[in-house]
Amino acid sequence: MSGEDAHYTVMARRFRPQTFADVVGQEHVGQALRNAIRGGRVAHAYLFTGARGVGKTSTARIFAKALNCPNVVDGVPCNQCDACEGIAAGNDVDVLEIDGASNRGIDDIRALRANVGVKSMRSPYKVYIIDEVHMLTKEAFNALLKTLEEPPPNVKFVFCTTEPNKVPETILSRCQRFDFGLIGTAAVAARLQQIAEADGVAVEPEAVELVARRAAGSMRDAQSLFDQLLAFGSEKVTPDDVHRLLGTAPDERLVALADALADSNAGAALTLLQEAFAAGVQVGSLSDQLLEYLRDLLVAGLGVKTVPLLSVAERLRPELEQQAARWGAETISAAMQMLVDTKGRMQRVNYGRALLELAVVRICLLESLSDVAGMIRELKELPPAAAVAGTAPPRLPPPVAPRSSPTPDADARKKNIPAVIKPAPTPASPAVSPPPVTEIPDEPARPAASAPVTELNDESVQVLWKEVLASLPESIAGHLRNASRVAISGPNGLEIMLPARYSFSRSFCQRPESLARLESVVEAAAGRRLQCRIVADETPETAAEPVAKPAAVHKSASLDAMRKNAFVQQVTSVFGGTLVDVRPIVTTENPGP
Repeated sequence: MSGEDAHYTVMARRFRPQTFADVVGQEHVGQALRNAIRGGRVAHAYLFTGARGVGKTSTARIFAKALNCPNVVDGVPCNQCDACEGIAAGNDVDVLEIDGASNRGIDDIRALRANVGVKSMRSPYKVYIIDEVHMLTKEAFNALLKTLEEPPPNVKFVFCTTEPNKVPETILSRCQRFDFGLIGTAAVAARLQQIAEADGVAVEPEAVELVARRAAGSMRDAQSLFDQLLAFGSEKVTPDDVHRLLGTAPDERLVALADALADSNAGAALTLLQEAFAAGVQVGSLSDQLLEYLRDLLVAGLGVKTVPLLSVAERLRPELEQQAARWGAETISAAMQMLVDTKGRMQRVNYGRALLELAVVRICLLESLSDVAGMIRELKELPPAAAVAGTAPPRLPPPVAPRSSPTPDADARKKNIPAVIKPAPTPASPAVSPPPVTEIPDEPARPAASAPVTELNDESVQVLWKEVLASLPESIAGHLRNASRVAISGPNGLEIMLPARYSFSRSFCQRPESLARLESVVEAAAGRRLQCRIVADETPETAAEPVAKPAAVHKSASLDAMRKNAFVQQVTSVFGGTLVDVRPIVTTENPGP
């Protein structure tokens, strides 16, 4: 055996747990099994579940030794007798370890059933340890059911799996289940330090902590990395050795990169990425570290002192708290989501670096996320007429002065903001101006078709009506667009005439809730309260002059104006996308027909 093989044998076998107390982080399982052995309440089948490398198979071996060791004391095997040594070496005739991945068929389980009835050779119990039991086929599980439910008294089963959800319920119900949790970073680091001292190797504590964090709760992964590190390092293993071996970035580089992201300095962030890649940092490892760092920022920002950090040393927690306060939980969570999406895409392409750099640049643009959210809230709070016309939030340049024409004026084109169409007061149209109006004496009532028209000129009435239609919900405006005429009658009355054939539209608009909404919008547009009446127009449709309907409001011109709008450009730059259409805001306060 070569020296390298001898070293590997020492690392793989010498430090494997030999008693329940040696299984780091699983004290609850060891205590339960020891109590069962002491009290003579050993079940016929056990299921050990948990992540890889947390001690499931080692605990199963220790359990078999505790059952068969002639010198067992208080559930603890002696580890010196032939039975203990044979089980530890994996060659005991009464303790059989079966790999469920390679012995998964029904024929393998039939052979097991045939051997179950054979009496143990030298030990009190015959123990079957089936690793990765979830790999067995459905037929193999079915063949195991009867034997598992009523095995011989001296036969015990221990099933180990990382995916208990794949084990049938019929098997789970026949086992006592123990869940093995992930091992804490501090416990893993303490165990690695013991191994280093036993081998006489000098390792800096920070290097041990880096390996323990990288193992992510798996003791076997930690020992495998540590074995590789001891073979790779020099007389004294340093944190730089760990980073070179794993292709990871030092803590200080992560902090500097997070500072650049929090400051929205995309140039500095890309420079730091380039320096990291030039130093040998792997793209996948750096993306993992950055994602864990953002998770740590959330933890630090929430002030949770008891939750450990995963990406950097605990001594850097104050710096993370400062960064989290500058950045904000909303922006950090959005950045995490971007990185999660990027990680998913990086697994399927060979240009991972470009994807990571793109994610970093997009994260730098998140400084305006809260501003955009505020803009949207302010936009929702605007009056319906202003919202439909495309008025931007107050922080953008104000809209131009209203005009009587629905076409945006030259000033609106200069400012890239659609003009708000409002009726322009004229000397003969006091109804659309806040000052008191000239009273018009009431005339005798006439049929609705020949209702008198007020002194207001037709242009003012039509402009007022266009604004009302633009401000109403689509559920009401869709019916009122069928109006044949609109006129001011009396001092405070507005008559909307619908052709006789639109009886459904007329009845819908005459509903109290529809009429109340119409009058509120008219009041907002006219500056005073007007009583609205929906009447039938009995005039033959050929003779009626239809009201000029506010058609598409120059959709192409409006679309071009919105593309140049500063608010729209800011939203599309942050979230991405292209403006393809401009539509009015439809509210749902009143139900449709």
